[in-house]
Amino acid sequence: MAGNHTSGEDSKDFNCSLSGPKIYSPNGSIEDELEEQNLWPRSVAQKWILMLFMGTCLLYCARMVMPICAVSMAAAFHWSKIDSGLVLGGFFWGYCFTQILGGHASDKVGGEHILVISAASWALITASTPLLAHLGSHTLAAMTVARFLMGLLQGVFFPSLASLCSQRVVEGERGFLMSTMHSGGHLGTLLAGGMGSLMLDQYGWESMFYSTGVLAGLWALIVWQYLLKGSTCDFSLKQLKMKNDSQWSLSSTRWLSLFKKPPVWAMVFTHMCMCSTSYTILSWLPTYFKESFPHASAYIYNVIPWLTAIPSALGGGYVSDFLISQGYSVASVRKIMQLFAMGVSSMFIMPLSGDITFRSAVIFISTATGLSTFTSSGVAVNVQDLTPSCAGALYGFMNMMGALMGLVLVSVSGYVIEVTLSWTTVFSLITLVNVTGLGVFITFGDARRVDLKEDSQVIVL
Repeated sequence: MAGNHTSGEDSKDFNCSLSGPKIYSPNGSIEDELEEQNLWPRSVAQKWILMLFMGTCLLYCARMVMPICAVSMAAAFHWSKIDSGLVLGGFFWGYCFTQILGGHASDKVGGEHILVISAASWALITASTPLLAHLGSHTLAAMTVARFLMGLLQGVFFPSLASLCSQRVVEGERGFLMSTMHSGGHLGTLLAGGMGSLMLDQYGWESMFYSTGVLAGLWALIVWQYLLKGSTCDFSLKQLKMKNDSQWSLSSTRWLSLFKKPPVWAMVFTHMCMCSTSYTILSWLPTYFKESFPHASAYIYNVIPWLTAIPSALGGGYVSDFLISQGYSVASVRKIMQLFAMGVSSMFIMPLSGDITFRSAVIFISTATGLSTFTSSGVAVNVQDLTPSCAGALYGFMNMMGALMGLVLVSVSGYVIEVTLSWTTVFSLITLVNVTGLGVFITFGDARRVDLKEDSQVIVL
């Protein structure tokens, strides 16, 4: 059985998880092969991809509620800018702590379970935030703790998603799934911003927390009731034991030894670079437009780039899976997608430091943002190629390091802007980080499994 995917051609044998069966195994039906490998059949995959898209959308809605309501809450509770920053920053500190733990738990018990449990938990916190705010006199402390807990619980989402993808989806279709999930995040950001403005004016800031928390809770309940409870998607103890006793077993010593392999540390480093530049653009883009084009409509530059990102992410995922299905090697496809995400996008970032019109600036940043989403089918999915047995834990480590490096680069950019009073250095720094990460990935990146013992690495032709 082709349990070890080592090239794009191998993935064709079982290329039916999302798009339907293509080739039947001579020893049985394709459904039997999928069940034995614990992969999703087509009908189940279609349901899951829709629900995971909605779940990612709600995740970002819940994440953006506090930033959207921060001004109203600061006025209501007499917060200073420092107080507001403390509350908002609590999320990111909590977000870093559970990345590895969530991924490791997903690798052991199945990503589906961790996703639903965490979603139900952060839904409860979101819905109860207004109650906590009015509960006592220590509102600032309560909100900071609430945001910290929100970060802790949401920190497991994407590592669990990476683990789930490596467990349930064939190699040639992971790019589209991850791209779809990331596009759901962009949609959630747009919905939170658009609906948030209306709800704040009509019903107050509390309504944002109540509605988002209730919707997220309903999502978790529906997934549990109709996709997990009593379904064939559940991991059985027998299946887990088989995984741990076979090629999936990985001791802590060998887990640490993964970082000695060039493709692994190149992937981690590139993901860190990509995350840090994305966080920096997201954080400082409104300030750039406000200072450079003070009379421009904020709605345009706060919406159009993220509207562009949604179809771009979906298109990038489709193209990557199509190239793999046509016989291109997985490693080549991952590098091509990352070339567009970090290299070509940087070509549209640099002109922002020059003397350009508002329309040109919007076009350039929208193009750069759209191209950057190609990382979803590049380095972001590469962890599932290299280490499917511990994809969740390793992706959690990558995400944690990316968040930390992002905080550093955002802070450094703020210092540079304050000292130089120019955006040229900031955009040059973003380009330098992108090009460095891209160069490392192109030079040392790969897509062959590295989590197997040397004596068990068998290429099935």
